[in-house]
Amino acid sequence: MRLRLSPTILPGRRPVNAARCRGRPVLTASTEPRRRAAPASTAEDGLFVGSVEKAFRVLGVFGRGARSMGLTEIARAADMDRSAAQRFTHTLERLGYLRKDPRTKHYELTVRTLDLGHRYVASNALVDRAAPYMLDLSRATEEAVSLTIPDGTEIVYLSRLLSRHVLQTNIQVGSRLPAYCTAPGRAMLSRMGRDAAQALLERSDRIAYTPQTVTALPTLLARLDGAAEQGFALAVGEIYPGDVSVAAAVIGADGAPVAAVNVAVSLARCAPEAAVERFAPLVVAAAAAMSQSLPREAAR
Repeated sequence: MRLRLSPTILPGRRPVNAARCRGRPVLTASTEPRRRAAPASTAEDGLFVGSVEKAFRVLGVFGRGARSMGLTEIARAADMDRSAAQRFTHTLERLGYLRKDPRTKHYELTVRTLDLGHRYVASNALVDRAAPYMLDLSRATEEAVSLTIPDGTEIVYLSRLLSRHVLQTNIQVGSRLPAYCTAPGRAMLSRMGRDAAQALLERSDRIAYTPQTVTALPTLLARLDGAAEQGFALAVGEIYPGDVSVAAAVIGADGAPVAAVNVAVSLARCAPEAAVERFAPLVVAAAAAMSQSLPREAAR
């Protein structure tokens, strides 16, 4: 099956001679996207418990670049005084969510922090219903297959099946990436109303992670138009150099996008045109099957 590539969704890239996908693995450089905290206003919320928010704020300062932190670092990163940080870190340590190194006095997350994520994934109807279709897609493509959901201006990875080929993108379940420059994000944006999609793009911190990252609003809107017309979105090297991703949106009972499924492959093994020809029909079919299988509550 041959699909026409719209110029509105095929990003500019260096010429690639490969007319077909090749089986040669490659190591690609990875980029860690920035993350922005955007808490909702709570000034008028009488039921809001500020201490709970602060406890989660302390847990949230740990990440890839901050695996272990001292009390002063935690206080600075969580935007609270040292005394408050000490109380929250002590409480979280007693509850088993933080561990304090007796030698360095630094804190780090414990395995118990995985509990909430595990409970969410295990109880999520979307993950459960999508699993057999993702497995079929993985077997058919032999490439990395992912399921993502929207969260504000970002996408969050709910499930991921790895490829037997090397694709170093540092993506795991729970990883977040910007929606504007990823194929899953654009696939979901393309199925939103035009005004809502534009508003989300305007709220996004449109950073150029690589020379291929598209940040201009008119160009992004044109890409969304192309994705809506063809039923899938394409991104080439916009977050991770050398990464090609093809994605399609999963539609909920109300007609709104609730998730996206995508296949990612190395550009060194597969040119964008070949990726679209080979993977787009399979991704679109998988997304349609997932959409039909979803119970109404899975769209929440």
